[in-house]
Amino acid sequence: MEIGSILIAIIAALVLWVYADFTLGRKKHLASAKTNTLPVRESNLAIFAEGPKLFEDLFSELKNAKEHIHILFYIVQDDKISQEFLSILKDRVKAGVEVRLMVDWVGNGLKRKTIQDLKAAGVEFAYSQMPKLPFLFYSSQVRNHRKITVIDGQTAYLGGFNIGKEYNNQDPKLSPWRDYHLKMTGEGVTDLQSEFLEDWQAAAKVNLLQNQAYFPSLEKGSSRQQLVPTEGLLLEDMMSDLINNANQSIFIGTPYFIPSKRVFELLRAAIKRGVSVTILVPLVSDHILVKEASHPYLRTLIKDGADVYQYLKGFYHAKVLVVDDSVCDVGTANFDKRSMFLNYELNCLIYDKEFIKKVKTILTEDLLNSRKATVEDFSPVSVLVSLKETTARTISYFL
Repeated sequence: MEIGSILIAIIAALVLWVYADFTLGRKKHLASAKTNTLPVRESNLAIFAEGPKLFEDLFSELKNAKEHIHILFYIVQDDKISQEFLSILKDRVKAGVEVRLMVDWVGNGLKRKTIQDLKAAGVEFAYSQMPKLPFLFYSSQVRNHRKITVIDGQTAYLGGFNIGKEYNNQDPKLSPWRDYHLKMTGEGVTDLQSEFLEDWQAAAKVNLLQNQAYFPSLEKGSSRQQLVPTEGLLLEDMMSDLINNANQSIFIGTPYFIPSKRVFELLRAAIKRGVSVTILVPLVSDHILVKEASHPYLRTLIKDGADVYQYLKGFYHAKVLVVDDSVCDVGTANFDKRSMFLNYELNCLIYDKEFIKKVKTILTEDLLNSRKATVEDFSPVSVLVSLKETTARTISYFL
């Protein structure tokens, strides 16, 4: 009896600590979170939906770097494709190129020896978002989920891909991997460079933002776009505005559909006013409970009149939102509470209708490789599944 009472007391104290840590940590974070609005730029854009094609292009550009390479990924694994990537970085250092690599402290998969080898080769390395006191639990949940590559201040990439075998169609459980990643040249690269250097300053405690060598003069491109960096704030506002302003159609592609209450109700309201809502999610999952967390939302939206599709040809990891064929959002943020309220994310709003047509061509192909879902596809079929849904709903903030 005494042991049971002690265990209950310990669990209660732990729950109380986690609650207080998270609540106070978030309050402090929001008080200092960046809310800067970046300008609309004119840039040249290309989109990649397949890992092998992206890595071929990215690695080629890295090999041709002349002055500096700045890279941030949420994940860099320690496998064959990752070693090829890291070898390129070390080779560029030998050629006199400045190379900086930053990875998320939780998300990365690099071994200590690999990191030591990188540093010994001259690659400047930093962990982003290391947990810290006094709010250890909260800071461990705030991840830098951005993916940024800037080469010579002139060519840049951002989107959903990380570096690892699964992203290169070499994981039998998740292949082929479907994702969307942008390549950018033109004046918008300036903002990507700034975002990387701001994150580098936070992680490495080195301020390089005033170094004009990293900001060459850039010409305008053909597509109007606007970068939207968020950190546990503003993403819900951005998504809400896009949905609320929709008149004809909304397309959402995401691996994890766990919207906030506000965004969910705005989607329901859009359907009621006659807006066509289409949602594309994967059939298979790469994380525990994320499918179960999405089921109540998807059941309700299907009943309301939304079209929901499940991707069949591998794993769907893309993050895209298209409204009225006039604005397209591609970036790093998932359509879930973690991206909206915890993670550091980076999205790109695109206002060029010709480029949006290219995106829609990809979406059409992905829908052809999907099946239309019914309410029954997302309904509990056993007590275990019901229990998973309840558990997922309880911890949906952290999935």
